[in-house]
Formats: sequence, C-alpha cells, structure tokens
Amino acid sequence: MTEAVPLDVDLALLGGGGAASLLLAALDRHGVRDLRIAVVDPVRRRGQDRTWAFWGHPDSDLDPLLSASWRQVEVATPARRRLLDLAPLRYAMLRSGPVYDRAAEAERRLDALRIVAPAVSAVDDGTRVVVRTGDGGGVRAGWVLDSRPRPPARPGRTTWLQHFRGWWLESDQPVFDPARAVLMDFRTPQPARGVSFGYVLPVSDRYALVEYTEFSPALLTDAGYDAALIRYRDLLGLDPAGLRVREVENGVIPMTDAPFPARPSPRVVRLGTAGGATRPSTGFTFSAMYRQADQVARALAAGRPPVPDPAYPRRHRWMDAVALRALDRGGVGGPEFFDRLFDRNPAERVLRFLDGVTTPAEEIAIMNSTRLLPMIAATAGDAAHRFRDRLRPTRPAAAIPAAVVGVPPTVGRGAGSEPG
Repeated sequence: MTEAVPLDVDLALLGGGGAASLLLAALDRHGVRDLRIAVVDPVRRRGQDRTWAFWGHPDSDLDPLLSASWRQVEVATPARRRLLDLAPLRYAMLRSGPVYDRAAEAERRLDALRIVAPAVSAVDDGTRVVVRTGDGGGVRAGWVLDSRPRPPARPGRTTWLQHFRGWWLESDQPVFDPARAVLMDFRTPQPARGVSFGYVLPVSDRYALVEYTEFSPALLTDAGYDAALIRYRDLLGLDPAGLRVREVENGVIPMTDAPFPARPSPRVVRLGTAGGATRPSTGFTFSAMYRQADQVARALAAGRPPVPDPAYPRRHRWMDAVALRALDRGGVGGPEFFDRLFDRNPAERVLRFLDGVTTPAEEIAIMNSTRLLPMIAATAGDAAHRFRDRLRPTRPAAAIPAAVVGVPPTVGRGAGSEPG
C-alpha cells in the first residue's frame, strides 16, 4: 500500500484544547487570512467540559464570553477573613463552551483544514515539519504549534500536583453572594505534606462552583475528594437538603520546576503547559496561555516566525523553584505564605506577580513579604541541588503521573489552569 503524500500547509496546530482554541481566535482577531492552516486533533471540542478563572482588566475581547466576574474576592484563614478590592483588575470566570464556539467560528473564517485524528509523529528537518496522523494521513507544515500535553524534559527537583474537584451547586434559596468570589479559603483541614483550600465562584445568588483544591505530591481517591467537598460545604453553612449538584469538575495540573522546552526543534513551538505556560508554584496557566496565543497571532500577522516570548521571566522560574522547595520541605506553611503575601502587598501586585508580569522592584517587595530564614534555606538547598544536577547524567522524566501529562483537566482555577 502506497503511503499517502502529506498535504502542504503553512501552519499546523496539534491539539484542540484551550491553547489551540485561544490561538485560532487570536489568528482571526488579528486578521491572519493568507495562511494555509491545519488543525490536527482526534476530538472536536464543544460544550462545557472545563472552566477557567483568571484576573485581568475589564473590556477585553473575552468579556462577551464570561459567565461571571467579580471586583472583590475573599481570602480566608482560620484567624481571619480578608475582603480584597481588585481594582483596577477583576476576577473572571470563563467556561469552555463559548471558547470552543468562538474557535470553531474562527476556524471557519480562516478556512482551516480539520484533521480529526491524533498526531503520532512530527519530524522537523529545519525547513518543513512532516506530521503523520493516526489515520494514515498527515501534513507537511512550515511551522507546527503543538499544545498537546507533554512530560517535562527531565524530573524536577520538586514535583507537586494541583488537584481538585468542584461541584456546581444549585440552591433552592439565595445563599451565595454574586458580588464577590472566594479566591482561597484555607480553613480546610491541611494535609500532612501540602496545602489545601476551598473556593467559591458564584454565578448568581443560587448557583455557584464550589471547589476543593490541594497542592501536594499525591492524588486523593474519589471518596477523598467528595468527603473534602462535603466538609467544605458544611463549613460554608450550606444546607444539603436545599442543594443539587448539577455538574462535577475534576482536574490535575503539574506544579514542578522541571523544564518544559518550548522549542523542541527549529520549526516546532509548544504552547500551553507543554510550552511552559503553567506557573510552577501555583498551577496558574490561563493568562500565560492567552498571552502566547496573542503573541503568535501578532507575529504571523506581521510576517514574523510564530514564536512567543517565554511564558515567565527566568527570575520567576527561579523564585517558583525556591517557593516550591520551601513548601515541600515544610519551611513555610501554605496558608501562612499566601496570607502574608496578601497582607503585606496590594492585591493587584500579588495577582500580577502570580501572572508573571511584575517588575523586579515589585518582586523584591513580594519576597520581603515572606519569612526570610526559610526562604534562605530553600534558596541554598535549590542551589546545591542544581549543582548536583550538573554533575550527574540526565535522567528521563518519570515523576509526573500519566494522568497529568496525557489527559487535560476538566476545570482550571486561578489565572487559569488548563494545559492546552
């Protein structure tokens, strides 16, 4: 049987989740009309299969798609509950259905070729990339933008997971405050090694996403997540007799200082978590993923290579590695760490830091908010570990469960947490 000759395109998008959907919309928004584009993904994404929450300025192109937004958020610890005014920012909720619909419309307007099959290989000769698909076909592309989940290049010095379950709760009575969201509620029982918190994203006074999240090395069982959500529901004073669970959302996101190479070869660019968009110390992803899409689209519209800036500055990746190490080794407690950040800095500065867009001066103020001695110890330990890594052979990455690198989560939190 003769092998099919790949179709020639200018740009091939591998994967069809959040990163690819945002990119298609950005290409359409920036008027990219003269490129032959192929989308290679085994699934046609549609409907509500995940939720992103993020902060940013109002009046963005995403505003018509939002389910809700809040100018005030609450951060709670056992000692106190703090209400934060986010102005000039706002916290916003974006469900996947409108994003997929916009991407489908952009795909139509761009006259993109849709290949409903998995990409099984991508061979880059420095001039073109040949992508072979599971149905025996393929494309030959000038550039490949790959948003499929991928493992890191090597194991991290610290590897945690952000894992969570959320219930979309409908109440018979008005029980939620739609004017404010609960961003982090650390009144949940804390795990022996890790951090836990709840949060509440109300769409109305009778409908909200209530979620339990852990930052820790290992997942819970299904029963464990449900038990944690029941405890958090009771902590919020919600009467189960008047509630119905309309939807359930789950997710697992890597929190690691392991490297995710954004350019595995000259003409292949990775996006989403595979391209480093997930913030190691928090799991936040959406804002970096959106920036990547916008930068790629602007570059293509101007006739430049579709290569975005690094998702986060190098100094942020170092700070993330130190913070992860301090949390993992017990040098600082998670509730105390985040409580001090919000207590000693304007909310806008903290949120911009978590998004990776602060200045060095702002970052010094952030670092001065943390406990000095544990951070010095974590910095010294991180430096020693980096030195040892240089002296031993590279090991294959095997520390992150296959469920994380092979299956996108069904809900993202914070600045967005969906790999791609």
